[in-house]
Amino acid sequence: MSHSPMMPFKDALNAIEKASSCLVKQEYIKLHHALNRILATDIIAGINIPPADNSAMDGYALNAKEWQANQPLEISQRIPAGISPQALKPNTCVRIFTGAILPEGADTVVMQENTSIDSAGRVVFNHPLSQGDNVRPTGQDVKIGQQVLTKGTRLTPQHIGMLASLGIHQVTCFEKLKIGVLTTGDELTAVETPFLKSGQIYNSNGPMLISLIQNLGHSAHSCLHANDNPEETKNALRTLSAECDLILSSGGVSVGEEDHVKEVIEKNGAMDLWKVAIKPGKPLVFGHVFETPFIGLPGNPSSSLVTFHWFARVAITAHAGGRVKHPQKYKVYPSFSRKKAIGRDEFLRVSLSEDNKAEPHPQQSSGALFASCVSDGYLHIPANQSIDQSQLFDFYPFSSF
Repeated sequence: MSHSPMMPFKDALNAIEKASSCLVKQEYIKLHHALNRILATDIIAGINIPPADNSAMDGYALNAKEWQANQPLEISQRIPAGISPQALKPNTCVRIFTGAILPEGADTVVMQENTSIDSAGRVVFNHPLSQGDNVRPTGQDVKIGQQVLTKGTRLTPQHIGMLASLGIHQVTCFEKLKIGVLTTGDELTAVETPFLKSGQIYNSNGPMLISLIQNLGHSAHSCLHANDNPEETKNALRTLSAECDLILSSGGVSVGEEDHVKEVIEKNGAMDLWKVAIKPGKPLVFGHVFETPFIGLPGNPSSSLVTFHWFARVAITAHAGGRVKHPQKYKVYPSFSRKKAIGRDEFLRVSLSEDNKAEPHPQQSSGALFASCVSDGYLHIPANQSIDQSQLFDFYPFSSF
């Protein structure tokens, strides 16, 4: 068997993003159902926010040109929030409250702490003022015609609030992507099984992948497990293909005799088996089976987690109509040095010390998941690079994926 060269990490990332087109249609949904949904259109503001100049303080509104030191002004009206005011009478001020609209002719608000009331009930302004003080101008937050949100944005609570403030109560979103999850392996047993037999381990990848999908705002439409035989693997993939837009699997994509997923795809679809130059990770399948897009991750739990974070996340987001955002990174120094360089991009599970140095967990095996439970994120060591404590590396918090 010929050994195909490993694809560099960044090349694989770019290739997956390019090859992942939107698989879902659009639908019109109510705003209160739109959390975590992906916008299918740009949002343009139809109104100004705020719609009129308003007061940022409880105090008194006046025309700055009419202010004179130690010259009291009569109060000509009282304006609470939600009231449409009358125009300001010349040489007067108005009592105004936070959020209330400024009357025509007023351009400045003085907070009540900087005023006093004389015996005749007039307002004395104790401090010099500048025109525009404590005024929130029309359109200060958002101007009419401004693009507020972009197609492909996954809607967060602050986005929902922004849309509501624009008077938008229904939005066009992409339909939910139907993702099928397949786990493989004779050794795996359901987590509900009370006792493990010799040679068995609990299926951790299934629940983990379902949760990773949910964390992206999607849901696993169907989840199946196949033992290591070609017929069972083929039937599971055919079933998922009929029900789902996209299939995500773990295990069975390497080149071993029991790796049947690869074999089924070769016979019933097409694949790019990318041995990606990444550690942990490496065997990664991206292609289609029974005419359904397919992503195959390695079976080792840590490899599965890393390759989901870097590759499956990108493919799922793009297939769902979302805008792919690369995870946030921070420059940090490692707490250790290593002269030996490896030929793959390495993602070490590390914790950040109080002085922001990356400290690796002692267990970096691709089968060991515990390290990721007690670490803060990944330290990215590029391929063919040694590690020096005086050199900065990229740190990616788990929360940025």
